[in-house]
Amino acid sequence: MPAMATAPVKFSVATNSPCVQPSLPLRRTPAAISFPCRPWSAAMNSCTGLLRRSDVVAAAGHQKLMGSLTTNEGLRFGVVVARFNEVVTNLLLQGALETFERYSVKEENITVVSVPGSFEVPITAQKLGKSGKFDAILCIGAVIRGDTTHYDAVANSAASGVLNAGLSAGVPCVFGVLTCEDMDQALNRAGGKAGNKGAEAALTAIEMASLFRHHLG
Repeated sequence: MPAMATAPVKFSVATNSPCVQPSLPLRRTPAAISFPCRPWSAAMNSCTGLLRRSDVVAAAGHQKLMGSLTTNEGLRFGVVVARFNEVVTNLLLQGALETFERYSVKEENITVVSVPGSFEVPITAQKLGKSGKFDAILCIGAVIRGDTTHYDAVANSAASGVLNAGLSAGVPCVFGVLTCEDMDQALNRAGGKAGNKGAEAALTAIEMASLFRHHLG
């Protein structure tokens, strides 16, 4: 008589007693989930549209305008420097002039104007910019926080003033005014371990002057 097939026997973990595993285990059918819209398809369609538009732009080609640090023949610069906190601003000015020399800007094409403090820098920069004699104006100063709110007033006025000077004159006015918590911070940014912000501002002035002269003039 042929042997009858039996279901495999397993032991229950909880009781250590044998239990019979059914030959056809029951399976739960997952519930169907429906969405009122198809967000993924909409997103994909949107992305596809963007890709198609970018393809058109790339196919049409575009110009990239950028100033140069080497194409500076004949560029003229005005430098407005505040005397207040002179121990700092002199170092910033020195860094700026050395940078101009390093990038072959001639001395006769640089005009340095000294003013009492950073508050007087913007109006002077605006006047130089409107004169039509300069391709860029570099603004140098140092505002260091004290015990009163005078710092905030001067720092904010200097920043917004230099911006408005450039917009009004139509000439790049580069902000090289330090706003620091103490003298150590200022000296660190005037040739110390944080570099010389006057030199960095001079590089910006050269690039912006080149951009305006050769591409946007």
